[in-house]
Order: sequence, then structure tokens, then C-alpha cells
Amino acid sequence: MNRTLLGGLSAPAFLRRHWQKTPLLVRNALPGFAGVLDLDDMIRLAGRDDCESRLVMRNGRSWTVEHGPFPSSRLRRLPLRNWTLLVQGVDLFLPQARELLSQFRFIPYSRLDDLMVSYAPDGGGVGPHFDSYDVFLLQGPGRRRWQVSRQRDLTLREDSPLKILERFRPQGEAVLEPGDMLYLPPHFAHDGTAVGDCYTYSIGFRAPSHRELACEFLMFLEERLRLPGRYADPELLPQEHPAEIGTAMIRKIGKALRGIRWSGRDTVDFLGSYLTEPKQQVRFAPPSPALASAAFVRAARRSGVHLSAGSQMLYSGTRLFINGETADAAPAALRQLADDRRLAGRRFPRDGATAELLYQWYRAGYISINA
Repeated sequence: MNRTLLGGLSAPAFLRRHWQKTPLLVRNALPGFAGVLDLDDMIRLAGRDDCESRLVMRNGRSWTVEHGPFPSSRLRRLPLRNWTLLVQGVDLFLPQARELLSQFRFIPYSRLDDLMVSYAPDGGGVGPHFDSYDVFLLQGPGRRRWQVSRQRDLTLREDSPLKILERFRPQGEAVLEPGDMLYLPPHFAHDGTAVGDCYTYSIGFRAPSHRELACEFLMFLEERLRLPGRYADPELLPQEHPAEIGTAMIRKIGKALRGIRWSGRDTVDFLGSYLTEPKQQVRFAPPSPALASAAFVRAARRSGVHLSAGSQMLYSGTRLFINGETADAAPAALRQLADDRRLAGRRFPRDGATAELLYQWYRAGYISINA
């Protein structure tokens, strides 16, 4: 890890003192950082239907939000002030963006969401708000003034299309220069305003709610439920009130539902599948034409392989997960591919079953041969 990234703190010290606890302002976190794209690049990405983008405009206390894709003519005719263009998932499209994210690998991939880049002319921003997740705000070219507050009043305005705080009371302020970075834990109120033209790189970390996890887990579990039998009541007696749900039925159904069980392996498999499930806009491009299996193995052993931009790969013990799919074995070579997102040719597995699995991933567009 770059020692300047966290202001001289080691990763353990940062996690102990700041992670999900208190903000951290780092001057020259990435000295000389010039960004990985310019406005023309952002306009091109915002015009793609497989890239999530938004345009936020402010007029006094009124805000409007538009969702992409946008024709370039729309974005090139905007006023000189008070708007912001945001592009999500830049790491899916630019190798330089993925390299930037690798600076933060001291936090597990299971928590990493994506890299969002925003461009704003003078006065641009998205208003005072809070996030429900951790975020590193890295300043690219230009300057942005950040105001931050620990306030507990997180009431949102009801008349806004954005989640803007009704009452924002800043308690601290800093102007970030290129290469400076501000870390904010969840639920810290903040408001960023461009001072002249500026770019901000937001490295966000997913934090699904327990409700979301529970709902997703129940859907996952549905396919694995094994509850034999069917409701039966051979001992049924007449009821004086036919609309009443009888206590016998309640007791029988309660007993059946208490039969729902899951194991630790079910939890692991759910998390692996859920956390690697590709986002809706992700598209995989299978090779065309694809190499035959033997030719792929020769090329991979010569040059190595790497994960495609949209691929998510995690493992736990002997279980391995890629793009929502599960593999029953996680040998050292595949764990290294998951950790580094690359695998050198000399590390390419020799056993036929693992080589065949990698070939199937290659055919699906999940991995590619190194150039």
C-alpha cells in the first residue's frame, strides 16, 4: 500500500482508529494525482446504455436529477455553473480506474462497491446529504470545498428528488486540492461544492441493510428448502365460526415452518453468490472466435490470464464464487487469481479439472488471456 494514501497510517492503524468511526482528511494522499479520465471521456461513458450516469442541477434551493444515457449534445450545452455529472462503475471500463481501486485492497473485495467519478463546474454539487456506507473522496484535478457534520438530525427534505438534508449544520470545512482525500464513515453529513471546474473520485463500499440481506437469503434458501408432506387435518372438527383460523391449524403450520433449517455452508454459499452477482448493467463479451481448449491452455500457460473488468471473484475455505456461480474447489492458483485479479502463466494450474473450469470461464467472458 502507498504509505501516503492514509497519511502515514498503516492499514491496521487506519482500520482501528477511523474505519466506521471518525473521518480522516489526508493531504497529498496520492501526490500529483491527475485523474484517469477527462470530461470528454465522461461524456462518452455517460452516453453508453451499459453505464450508469446522472446529471444533477441546482437552481437556488431547487434540484433536478436526470438519468442517462445522455446524448453528447445535451451535456455539451449545459450552463457554466451549478451542475454535476456523475458516472458510476468507471472501473468497469478503464484499466486505470481498476488500478486506482487496487490502492484500497486492504479492505476486502466483499465490501468494495465501485469507483464513481463526478465532474462539476463552479458551484456544482449534489447538496448536503449522508451516505449509508463508507466512502473515500479523492480529489482529482480542480478543487472542492467539503463541509462535514456529525449531526444526528438526518431528516431529509420531502420536496427534493435527491436525499438532501432538511437541516445541515456544518461543523468542519476543508478545500481539497488534487491528490487530497477525505474518508467519511457511514451517516456523516457532508456537502461538497466545486471551486471552479473539478473532478472527484468516490471509492464506495457496499453495506446492504439486514432487511435486504434477509430478503435475498430467503429467496436463495427457497431453492434449497426440503419440507416434505402437505397440510392435513384428518382430526378436523366442526367450527362454530367458519371464518376463524383455528388454533389447530396455527399449531400445525407453525410446527412445519419451524422445520426450516440452514447450515453454515448455506450462509457461505449465499454470501458468495450474492456478493459476486454482477450488477444489472454489466455485460460479458465472450471471445470471438474462441480458442479451442488445448490452444487456450497453451496460451494461458505462456501469457497468463486476468479477470474481465466486470468479473467479481471471492472464496471462502474450499468454496469459490465468480459472478454469482459456485465452484466446489478453490486451489491456490484460483485463490491467487481472486486476490490479484491476474494469474501468471507459470502459475496456471496443471490439473485438468481446474484448467477446464478456467476454459469455461474464458468461453463465458469471465477471464481473458493476458496480452
